[in-house]
Amino acid sequence: MSRGLNRIWVRFGLWIAATVLSTIALLSVCAWAFSSVQYYQFYKTLPGPIQIELDQLNAQDLEDSPRAMQIYGQYWRGDMLFGEQVSLLIGLLVCLPFGLTVGFWVSRYVTRPLASIVEVAQRVEQGDFSARAVTDGTHGEMGDVVHTFNKMIDSLEELESERRATAASISHELRTPLAVLKARLHAICDGVIPADQAEFRTLLGQAEHLGRLVDDLHTLSMTEADQLSLEKHRLNLSELVGDTLAQLQPQLQAAHMQVELSLPAGDAESDIRADPDRMRQIVSNLVSNALRHASSGHWLGVEVKTLQDERGEPWVQLEISDAGPGLPQELKTHPFQRFALAPGKRRREGSGLGLSIVRALTESQGGKVEADVSTKGGACFRLRFARA
Repeated sequence: MSRGLNRIWVRFGLWIAATVLSTIALLSVCAWAFSSVQYYQFYKTLPGPIQIELDQLNAQDLEDSPRAMQIYGQYWRGDMLFGEQVSLLIGLLVCLPFGLTVGFWVSRYVTRPLASIVEVAQRVEQGDFSARAVTDGTHGEMGDVVHTFNKMIDSLEELESERRATAASISHELRTPLAVLKARLHAICDGVIPADQAEFRTLLGQAEHLGRLVDDLHTLSMTEADQLSLEKHRLNLSELVGDTLAQLQPQLQAAHMQVELSLPAGDAESDIRADPDRMRQIVSNLVSNALRHASSGHWLGVEVKTLQDERGEPWVQLEISDAGPGLPQELKTHPFQRFALAPGKRRREGSGLGLSIVRALTESQGGKVEADVSTKGGACFRLRFARA
């Protein structure tokens, strides 16, 4: 019932109906007041015996009797219909401003949120994302419209902020290795640095860093444009995780990382439908992130398990945890945002896009990803995929 009353057309109709009824009531009161005044003046002009006789007729509900009509006809001065005409005119003079005032107020009350939305949209068009539509006095569908509109502006402001940060970070990430390449190549040409194998390996490392950055940007742009090629197959997530960790074993050993692996006992319990190559990329990015930022903890927890959500649907969850210092403060609110750390704060071996790619690849395959704190105080990333 309350939901029905909160609909825009219902509320507007009730306001209009109330305005019309109030206007009619005011018109009736004006007519009754004028008639009462006119009757009082007529009554005062009557002789005493006639007043007594008219009072007796009114007391007996005989005010419309032939005798009463005779008294009115004999003692009434002026046109009988003149009073009704004047009372109607006075009623209109009073009710017309009242009706117009209430009508304009109702229209203003109903359309005020729309006017606020138009004003904010014009400011957003000019690049001002700080404006928000007013929410005072909005209810029901109109309140939902204003709330949704403000959320859209929040998203636009976040996207604009991320776009500016991304542009600044990309320029920084590209400028640094290019400057190194340019400086060292100039030094080689001038004979300052010998063109030996060690120098070529340094230059190759800078070129590979640029290549990784460009590849990561391309993956993100293709995913956001929904043009990333995915070849989904039924695969066993436990086996894929085990194979990927085996390939990364040299890096794990070099960092003295103790891997604690927990996999389900059943062969088919962790089957999902996904792209094997993209899943390996997801696991590699998360493990590489732990090696890069949490190697001081010397522990890596990898767990694959099956679970059910609140609706009883089966999911397969991959959880990768570490014992490092955890996510930086500026990353805790948006850990998957690209280039979340300001330029200059990232380590040189990373592109700053690893976690963004993890989220993009996970969501493009129908999965969910979240970041949390591990049981050992480090970072914990949980990925869920629908069970095949």
